[in-house]
Amino acid sequence: MSEDPLAARDAVAALEAVEVEYPGRGRALGPFDFRLAAGEIVALVGPSGCGKSTALRLLAGLEAPTRGAVRRAAERGETSVVFQSPTLAPWLTAAANVALPLELAGVGGGAARAQAMAALRRVGLAGAETARPAQLSGGMAMRASLARALVTEPKVLLLDEPFAALDEITRRQLADDLLALWADQRPAIVFVTHNVEEAVYMAGRVVVMTRGPGRTAGEVAVEGPTPRPLGFRTTEGFRHTAERLSEILRAGMEAAA
Repeated sequence: MSEDPLAARDAVAALEAVEVEYPGRGRALGPFDFRLAAGEIVALVGPSGCGKSTALRLLAGLEAPTRGAVRRAAERGETSVVFQSPTLAPWLTAAANVALPLELAGVGGGAARAQAMAALRRVGLAGAETARPAQLSGGMAMRASLARALVTEPKVLLLDEPFAALDEITRRQLADDLLALWADQRPAIVFVTHNVEEAVYMAGRVVVMTRGPGRTAGEVAVEGPTPRPLGFRTTEGFRHTAERLSEILRAGMEAAA
């Protein structure tokens, strides 16, 4: 039996020379290569329309590439996705929303609810278990969405600009909360954003994409402990890395023009 190429590289997912084309719209992505190692946090950065979300959907198994291959080591139920909108079921309470993926996986109602309540406490929503989505603020709804994604303890967590619709203070609070949750469970994370500074704060490695159809313009490793210490955004290393990524992004857009 041949060795699993993902396991050999301690990877949980990979995109190999993938291209995605849509009828009437042409090529939206690629050729694009990407590899995600177990437990790492990688940010995908690029201009609007470059194919960041398309790459995320490929990794999630929500669509197939026109050409190329998608490799995933995670089994069914071991990948969770959080979108820009919380996508909570409006007729369910916060606890019932979080318990839903467990129930769909066959976990009994009592056990699913207990795990959901614990997940809500971990994201700072203790006391909001019976609230319905319409009663939650934008930040609270995103916390509930994160709790739902993490309640199954996934190996891979895919985040598609989850903080984009939130105010700056809430964005920063949720960024710190998410990194603390990562430290507890250590899933591999792909964090899609168009914000360079957010990418540097969230990730240990940032992949920059060109203007669509997106390809790799470059990537940069981010030095520093995770979760981030107080004042991390003001350090010389943070500013230098953000500037370097901005330069790669500008060069990638010019090369694609």
